[in-house]
Amino acid sequence: MSDGRGGHALCLDLSVCMFSPGPSSHSPKRLVCLFHAWEEWAGLDQEDYLSVLEYLLWVFTPLAIVFIVPFLIVIFLYLSILFLHVYKRKNQLKEAYCNNLWDGARKTLATLWDGHGAIWHGYEVHGMEKIPDEGPALIVYYHGAIPVDYYYFLAHVIIQKGRTCHSVADHFLFKIPGFKLLLEVFSVIHGPQEECVRALKNGHLLAISPGGVREALFSDETYPLLWGERKGFAQVAIDSRAPVIPMFTQNVREGFRSLGTLRFFRWVYDRFRLPIAPVYGGFPVKFRTFLGDPIPYDPNINAAELAQKVQQAVQSLIDTHQQIPGSILRALLERFHTKYKAH
Repeated sequence: MSDGRGGHALCLDLSVCMFSPGPSSHSPKRLVCLFHAWEEWAGLDQEDYLSVLEYLLWVFTPLAIVFIVPFLIVIFLYLSILFLHVYKRKNQLKEAYCNNLWDGARKTLATLWDGHGAIWHGYEVHGMEKIPDEGPALIVYYHGAIPVDYYYFLAHVIIQKGRTCHSVADHFLFKIPGFKLLLEVFSVIHGPQEECVRALKNGHLLAISPGGVREALFSDETYPLLWGERKGFAQVAIDSRAPVIPMFTQNVREGFRSLGTLRFFRWVYDRFRLPIAPVYGGFPVKFRTFLGDPIPYDPNINAAELAQKVQQAVQSLIDTHQQIPGSILRALLERFHTKYKAH
């Protein structure tokens, strides 16, 4: 303290504040008195307050940003839903005269997402010619913490191929309020094998990530594939006689990362199937999506063999195009590279 008094003086000040006589209406004054007593004991003045605030802002602002940006993606999704609702109202009279009401809406949203990917991530697709112009194909991809790279890829397919790629998503996505219309318009299904086979037999593109939510939450910057013994996607390809196209996006783990590696979040997911692990990031790193060579239908292999073959193909894309472990700084610097070189 500036006047040389010690802890006894603080106790005396507090005693005066707490036990001074007066009606209950004087309680705000007592609070002010307590505050001044603490202020005097701590030896703080106005400049000290400003210094402390500046330090706190310096420390916590970056943390706030990396946790807020993932919510901006969710906001963008809800803005997409809002646009669909507006578009639906505007075109009610045309519905009777148009067999496919949502083509315009899909292309408009695809243009918005494509623009976002180009601006924020310098997004590129390598191997787009491997996506057939017509006929079925099963696209199998690595799942990032937030699969924003997949949204950009869907936009590319709609714009460049004029096709809608059906997607398989986790059940919890269908329980999020307001998402129903978005999922319907973009042909998202929750994944029964019969429905997947039907989509492919009808000549559609279908995309699935065997790792799903588990891979999204618990994979990390070393990019392990968390597929376990899953082979249902391979059986879908066999039953529909569709080729399988492996896909991987470079630096997807540097764009968004998950705290799922902490034991608590893994325990909650294993016990209750709740994907509550926080996701942070939104860093404007370079994204490049790579499509591998199609794996044609082979009647002589079973689902387990095909699943292993596809996993090896996706792992090969990771080994070829991703430097391990991933680095956010390196991925940011790649935004300034004009030409891509495989690792």
